[in-house]
Amino acid sequence: MSAPAPHFTQQHQPEGVPPLELTGERTLPDVPEENYWYRRHLAVYEWIAARTRGQRVIDMACGEGYGSNLLASTAASVVGVDANPEAHEHARLRYQRENLRFARDLVESFNEPCDAVVFLQTIEHLKNPGAVLEHFSSLIAAGGMQEGEGGRSAAVYLSTPNVLTLAPKGAPRSDNPWHVHEYKASEFQALCTGHFGTVEMYGLFHARKLRVHQLALKLGWDSIHPRLGLTARFYDWFTPAIASSDFALRSAAEADLDRALDFIAVCRA
Repeated sequence: MSAPAPHFTQQHQPEGVPPLELTGERTLPDVPEENYWYRRHLAVYEWIAARTRGQRVIDMACGEGYGSNLLASTAASVVGVDANPEAHEHARLRYQRENLRFARDLVESFNEPCDAVVFLQTIEHLKNPGAVLEHFSSLIAAGGMQEGEGGRSAAVYLSTPNVLTLAPKGAPRSDNPWHVHEYKASEFQALCTGHFGTVEMYGLFHARKLRVHQLALKLGWDSIHPRLGLTARFYDWFTPAIASSDFALRSAAEADLDRALDFIAVCRA
């Protein structure tokens, strides 16, 4: 599935909340054509929310704010950080919980002790990712939970797309103009282990109906639906129907990460 054109904007926003335009730099909810990418990101946020229950969380580069809002459903507190003025204002107005606030700041400079830093689908945008990871490491070291506190310890949660499945076959990278560097599993793990004591690697994969669709593509579905005149009708139904449960996270011990859609690293000091 290709990313939609940039003229799409969010639908059905609450009164007083300005809708955001889809530019390709970040994903958005409430855009039916973008639902695949939104649910793909949401699945990772849900996985992290189950692991940060009761913690103080910073959601770096939070964008529209939907992920920060989800994390706040389980965390003790969440700060969503983003430098973009339109995204910050939208998030501040749309997502309001007692334990959630939004800060307009750079991920390199925002400084507040926490138990968890979440930084999803953004490291591929950075020219100097090592400096940012060092900053995140200092944040959890300054105020994070220690091993044994409720069976948890402070962690930094990172995700990035797998260049091997994102880029067209045979191409060295995708055509996303916002990406500075796209990673293979070994590159991403090496980057993380250079700044943290322990790194657990996971991959995100298609499941349920997306897995069926993936198998159908291998059997030639893309050559059949145009001849039958079903393309628009099928994808107008299929894409908005995708749920976060149509994705599954698997550890490096369970799956070949070179086949993953995205990589997720859980990093601890």
